[in-house]
Amino acid sequence: MGQVRQPRRVQARDGELGAAVARAQDGDEAAFAVAYRIVQPGLLGYLRGIVGDDAEDVASDAWLEIARDFGRFKGDGAGFRGWTATIARHRALDHLRRQRVRPRAGGTEQDVLDLPGPHSTHEQALESLSTERALELVRGLPRDQAEAVLLRVVVGLDGPAAARVLDKRPGAVRTAAHRGLKRLARQLGIGGEADEGVTDGGSRTLGQTR
Repeated sequence: MGQVRQPRRVQARDGELGAAVARAQDGDEAAFAVAYRIVQPGLLGYLRGIVGDDAEDVASDAWLEIARDFGRFKGDGAGFRGWTATIARHRALDHLRRQRVRPRAGGTEQDVLDLPGPHSTHEQALESLSTERALELVRGLPRDQAEAVLLRVVVGLDGPAAARVLDKRPGAVRTAAHRGLKRLARQLGIGGEADEGVTDGGSRTLGQTR
């Protein structure tokens, strides 16, 4: 089974992030600003994939909560990335509820079946996710796939961390990420393989009502 890999740039910065968080918890305000600059781009990309143009406002709400509870955080740089993503997700879902929009329910047991095959084209789609067009395409995916792709690729979480944010099993999140990247690859014109074995055409996507 293939794996969705964290972007190398994210892995390289987790050490720097962990050090900045530790200094900030010791009272270094400049270090908190460093942590913010490292985390914010991925967090904002994740929120754009969920709430679209309201991402900046939701991110601001999330950072207010992050700053308020900062002293309670325990962990390293990767852990901080996951903790902030969890807070941002809660604020995003609150925002959608206020708009009377109900995201599609999470994946079922069927989502762990029919795993895609080799996915070199998926990695090319992954590299294209920095574009606004790609984020719009992500918003068109079923919710479980969209969030899995955003957390794994845009935020840079590993499988277990993404699963904790979504309160799902790692296998289900891994499957959703593979499926989402396969769809994106096809929509971006990367590769030509058919999306065989995936039959969720009736699924609702992020931002759609029941």
